[in-house]
Amino acid sequence: MIKRTIDISDPAFLHLKNQQLLIDKGSETVATIPIEDLGVVLLEHPQIVVTQAVVVACQKNNVALVFCDERHLPYSLLLPVSDGNVLHNKILRNQIEVTKPTIKRLWKQVVIHKVRQQIATLKKAGRVTVQLDRLQGKVKSGDPDNVEAQAARQYWGLLFGGDFRRNVDEPGINALLNYGYAIVRAMIARAIVGGGLHPAIGIFHKNQYNGLCLADDLMEPFRPWVDWLVYSLALGTEKELEVNRETKAVLLGLPSTPVQYDGRKMPLMNACHFLVADFKRCLEGVSLKFFYPEWDSQLDLL
Repeated sequence: MIKRTIDISDPAFLHLKNQQLLIDKGSETVATIPIEDLGVVLLEHPQIVVTQAVVVACQKNNVALVFCDERHLPYSLLLPVSDGNVLHNKILRNQIEVTKPTIKRLWKQVVIHKVRQQIATLKKAGRVTVQLDRLQGKVKSGDPDNVEAQAARQYWGLLFGGDFRRNVDEPGINALLNYGYAIVRAMIARAIVGGGLHPAIGIFHKNQYNGLCLADDLMEPFRPWVDWLVYSLALGTEKELEVNRETKAVLLGLPSTPVQYDGRKMPLMNACHFLVADFKRCLEGVSLKFFYPEWDSQLDLL
């Protein structure tokens, strides 16, 4: 089943009735959505009121609630922790006790997949990828040479031009990238919790104040997908890009985008659950490799 990603950007009252999310504006109910159909809900306006019943129902159905700040950008994420999997305690112990060689091997795979997706994005944009092609083959266990950073330095200039600087506090392209990454982060975090893993226990990201370290790890190869969508939006206008209804609609469609995973076609949000399941088998020592979904040809039309 395809889970929905919705963005509520106007003042609203969100309440629950018969396991349906009711969205009221003024005295009128403008939308009714079954809770079980939801995957990610972005709450963008400071005058949105949410009842406790809605929050609990969303948590029971593994719906990621994303709260936005005054810049209309995602700021925090609310997810269940203990009810995602009946074997949560056992899985959590496996996650905590994983060996350093396994962690290094897993991070190597993440970096390789990320560089591979960066190359794919650059090729779609008609760029020469020789520099990144060389770097892809130099990734070692744990990425001690920080190939990820080397690739990023080459990648941003090739995609958006030599004057572009990735800065999370800047408007325009940077703001849209922030918004897109936040959607992917919520989608991955939702899959992690659904698989019984704890999103704060990462393999590379270790910040003690970050509750989504593992989500930040696993989402890395998906960043170039967001980059491609933003690049496509930039091609369609001579004005500076803004985070508005039209541009958000493009990025909000990413979780439902068709992808290929293990020979099967499915929405990206569904594929993320298979990705986490493969990753979990690696943590348990059952498997040595895990795989990321691949772009479906439909994305070429964007």
